[in-house]
Amino acid sequence: MEAESSQPRLWHKENEDEVLRQLNTTKEGLSDKEALLRLTKDGYNELQGKKRKSVGKMILEQLKDKTNIILMIAASISLVLAIVEQMTNGTVDYIESIVIFTIVILNSTIAIVQERKAENALDALKDLSAPHAKVLREGELSIVLTRELVRGDIVYLEAGDIVPADLRLFDTSELAIQEAALTGESVPVIKDAEIEIEENLSIGDRLNMAYMSTIVTGGNGYGIVVETAMRSEVGKIAQSLNTQENVDTPLKIKLAKLGHNLSIVAIFVCSIVIGLDLIRWDWANNPMTFVSFMPTLMTAVALAIGVIPEGLPTIATVIMALGVTRMAKKNALVKKLPAVETLGSATVVCSDKTGTLTQNKMTVVEVAVNGDFKQGKTRIVENKPINDKIYQPLLKAAMLCNNAEFDPDDENNIIGDPTEGALLYFGKVNKIDLDEIDEKYERVFEQPFDSDRKMMSVVVKDKEKLIGYTKGAIEEVLDEVTHFLDEDGIRKITLEDKKQILTLSTQMAKRALRVLGFATKEIKEVPEEGDDVEEGLTFIGLTGMIDPPRTEVLSAIRSCRDAGVRTVMITGDHKLTAVAIAQSLEIFDENRGDLAVGQDELEKMTDEELKLIIKKVTVFSRVSPQEKLRIVKVMNEVGEITAMTGDGVNDAPALKAAHIGIAMGSGTEVAKDAADLILLDDDFKTIEVAIKEGRRIYKNIIKVVQFLLAGNVAEILMIILAQILGWPTPLIAIHILVINLITDSIPALALGVDPAGRNIMKEKPLKTNSLFSDGLVVRVITHGVFTLIASFAAYAYGILVVDSQPVAMTMSFMILSISQLLHSVNQRSNVASAFKPHDFNKWLYWATFGSLVIVLILSLVPGVQGLFNLVYLTPLQYLLVAVFSFVPFIFVEIEKLIHRIYLKKHKIDYSNM
Repeated sequence: MEAESSQPRLWHKENEDEVLRQLNTTKEGLSDKEALLRLTKDGYNELQGKKRKSVGKMILEQLKDKTNIILMIAASISLVLAIVEQMTNGTVDYIESIVIFTIVILNSTIAIVQERKAENALDALKDLSAPHAKVLREGELSIVLTRELVRGDIVYLEAGDIVPADLRLFDTSELAIQEAALTGESVPVIKDAEIEIEENLSIGDRLNMAYMSTIVTGGNGYGIVVETAMRSEVGKIAQSLNTQENVDTPLKIKLAKLGHNLSIVAIFVCSIVIGLDLIRWDWANNPMTFVSFMPTLMTAVALAIGVIPEGLPTIATVIMALGVTRMAKKNALVKKLPAVETLGSATVVCSDKTGTLTQNKMTVVEVAVNGDFKQGKTRIVENKPINDKIYQPLLKAAMLCNNAEFDPDDENNIIGDPTEGALLYFGKVNKIDLDEIDEKYERVFEQPFDSDRKMMSVVVKDKEKLIGYTKGAIEEVLDEVTHFLDEDGIRKITLEDKKQILTLSTQMAKRALRVLGFATKEIKEVPEEGDDVEEGLTFIGLTGMIDPPRTEVLSAIRSCRDAGVRTVMITGDHKLTAVAIAQSLEIFDENRGDLAVGQDELEKMTDEELKLIIKKVTVFSRVSPQEKLRIVKVMNEVGEITAMTGDGVNDAPALKAAHIGIAMGSGTEVAKDAADLILLDDDFKTIEVAIKEGRRIYKNIIKVVQFLLAGNVAEILMIILAQILGWPTPLIAIHILVINLITDSIPALALGVDPAGRNIMKEKPLKTNSLFSDGLVVRVITHGVFTLIASFAAYAYGILVVDSQPVAMTMSFMILSISQLLHSVNQRSNVASAFKPHDFNKWLYWATFGSLVIVLILSLVPGVQGLFNLVYLTPLQYLLVAVFSFVPFIFVEIEKLIHRIYLKKHKIDYSNM
């Protein structure tokens, strides 16, 4: 056997003798001994997966997260301070360190669980392989394990078999193979072992090859095993899945960037506070000790906790989980939480054609008989009955010259060739009962389809009369036609008749229709095997069929376009078919400057050349799995947020490479396992619903980030301002934890389920990689300052007027907590007043009320109050707390009013802001 080459051989270009020579085999097959030697050398014919990441490694990655590092340092300092406090004063207070460590563990656990849920699509890919194969060994047909096949083996294929390896075919007889999962074409390919191929064609055009995991639907044949395992075409897909890393979602990138920036802020602010304390320290008269430095460290811990919104990762996860639940009720199964949010940020949806945009069911849509050819137009018949009697001969021919049948268990399914199945449905729509017609017309002869003749004929007996029916490619049928059936009966066909028929069939082909011609003749006696009945035929008419678009897809594509999301068709089908479907769905429009690129054009382009035109291309045709993956990667590189839909094995690598992979529920398990989202109803319109849900989730997470950070800004500025003035710290770490986890996080969760704005699908996708857009930074700072004014005024009152640090601390804690709760109500919109009616969000009001109850319990209940270093206030002080708590709310309402006046003046729509 020849030495392995780093470049895969183009076996379809080699003749069978050369293939046998190169693989050192014969048509009688290998000996058992030689097969064992090759198996030892090459290994088993099975797909290999990559090693899974260990839980330990995932934990280590979480511990390297900058936010977690800051929190762990803060928790460790808090723990050390608690130990020192216990040793010096005998008091025990580990609650701060316990809470912080718990937060880190909770956030890390959620992240690890979500990462572990990313399943390996290779398992499903392996399931596509047949367990056994029919192989010639020692010159005899044997059944062997598929995993023990080797290059040079001779495999026998027949209807129902799964092709066990990549084969160079020889000696085929009407061999038909369904390659939809690999190429995207819904019609089985008739293989021809004798065909000579000189160019490097796409997989779907290699008629002398059979590929691993495809299904034999008819005929039989022999093939030489040329590639096994990871060198097969399916193996290349498996390799793509193994090497393709998961693409980080936009939200994950933005949250990671936020965490990085906040970590820097935390270090910077802590350094300033510690530096100020060290500068002011009376080193000459009071040497610093660890105990004396403890208050400074406690302030630093409080600041570190104040900077980082500890609950944000968990809140974002819960918000997305709730979105997942809502999507499940709408027939969309979300496998990975960030998927819905990512789809909301999508700028392009790359869709496979077959089974995604189309029904994956060949359907007769146009017919033509006698007068139709003269008029130059067809009769549109998609799912519509024909009452005109002139079409009855064509209907009868379509039903009788047919080997398909309805599945007895489900009449919506066809057993046999999909093209012939389309003819059966055509008859069914026209009230023709297949069982009745089979009983009335006894088939006495069949001349099977042949790839050279491109025709099939049958002879049926009607009482004592013998009638022949022929169907096939229009040119070949016309070559055997001598007569023509028109409204007046049978007459001799003219050159003008043939010209009209060919003109109309060409027009149908340009609309991507699969055209079949039908003819008939009277037979004098029952033919014998080998007789030719395909001469002297009378032309009846023709049918045009196609895998039609899904009816609901057009409106969904229009809605996506309004939302700034392009739909791009990426298919293994021929360019003519792809463009025709794309035009009918308004995906392709030359007037918009849209481009369609075929495989030959794509192969000649470099990635840089592709980048220059890719935003104008709306149709990629005859595309291989590797090219699909390349297209998605290039789109990602030019800044698109890419969603990829598909249902076949050939779609899996691209599904995994896209920012979000969307599989059809009826698709292969390989596609489903590689995807992030599964459409259980196969309805493309569900993508539109998911985009809307994703945008809702994204906007709500922005609200949450703005809400949490505004509170954190107020906390940080409180501590820094007190430090600058030389006052005691107004908040200790436990206060900040309570505010961040109760009065911030609980309302934040409720904000996360805020209803979507009415015009959310009229907005363009957000393309920035930062959460800090559209003035968010300004709002965070100003809202934080508003809260600072109220809470620090109360703290100053406690220090300067009451002269009590505990009172000042209690007042500032209560104002910070209550003002945040009120702020959550006017956080629903950055422009609209909180008093303007919104879509009701009952959860927000329940969350606000519940959090307020918790704050009052912490502040007023004996025993609990002392645990949190809080004290009772006088009635006047409680009144001041209530008044000051409304100050930030009022300031924000004034800011919104000014904003609305500005937008109205400049005629800017703010209905969804």
